[in-house]
Amino acid sequence: MMKWMKAGMAASVLMVVAACGNEDNTDAAEEGELQEVDLMLDWYPNAVHSYLYVALENGYFEEEGLDVTIRFPANPTDPINLAATGDVTVGITYQPDVITARNQDIPVVSFASIVRTPLNHIIYLEDGLSSPADLAGKTVGYPGIPVNEALIETMVSDAGADPGDVEMIDVGFELGSSIVSGQVDAVVGAYINHEVPVLRHQGHDVSYFNPVDHGVPAFYELVMVTNEDQLEEDPETIDAFWRAASRGFEFMEENPDDSLDLLFSNEDQENFPLIRDVEEESMEILLTKMTAEGEAFGSQEESSWEETIDWLYDTGFISEKPDLDEIFVNLVGE
Repeated sequence: MMKWMKAGMAASVLMVVAACGNEDNTDAAEEGELQEVDLMLDWYPNAVHSYLYVALENGYFEEEGLDVTIRFPANPTDPINLAATGDVTVGITYQPDVITARNQDIPVVSFASIVRTPLNHIIYLEDGLSSPADLAGKTVGYPGIPVNEALIETMVSDAGADPGDVEMIDVGFELGSSIVSGQVDAVVGAYINHEVPVLRHQGHDVSYFNPVDHGVPAFYELVMVTNEDQLEEDPETIDAFWRAASRGFEFMEENPDDSLDLLFSNEDQENFPLIRDVEEESMEILLTKMTAEGEAFGSQEESSWEETIDWLYDTGFISEKPDLDEIFVNLVGE
């Protein structure tokens, strides 16, 4: 990647890029020539994507000279893999997965944080668990995604128990039903902005352990990625995309109900129908986790990447540490 795009210099350089890019994209929009951008979500549309649908429906992308198509993944690796090959311009994925990808020489770069702390929690029905240490001798369901094993190892060890005494069971994505049915005692890989409100909507009393309270760094749950060539050859498109997305988030913060209306008009009714009160609770949770005091939406801190890399290395999840200069850029001005 070109050195001027590195995190330490990105803000000053992109002041120039943004000015030029904005003028070029505005001219293109006025002439009816829009730059095509494919965006792949991390999952089906839900509250966390509302700002993107705001930007789409309110014309923010078009005003930046972009014709944005929002796509859904067939499997969890699609956003990273397709962004790396250029089959999509932007993908939404998970910070630990970006770190793993860089170790596998997959040329993706994170350019914005979306959710700044973990949504992935240990979730259980409210009876009998007071600490992750209580999971020793019990069963924990997970969706077969390996990073959840690192979460359990860290959290149980931090609480003073042996993670080897926890039986991990791959339950696929039947996380909520597996604890309701008693198949497992708790689940990890479940999200406090989805599984928790869904279970509560169904009438279940649930609680959870936050990884950050039990030895896990406050990693970015969701980030946006593109590939190295895109950043080197056409940074203006990424910058224009982020300007529009940021406007969408500002609208979402000020008008959460209206933003959910726009989301619901774009829901995948056949495959992933949404429930209004679930998404309203999700929105309340998300708005506390998508920004941090003194930090602009989307900004990324080197310390977060360092701490997350160290954690994954210490747990044996990765065998070597990727170069920070290659893994992220900070497009958001301080």
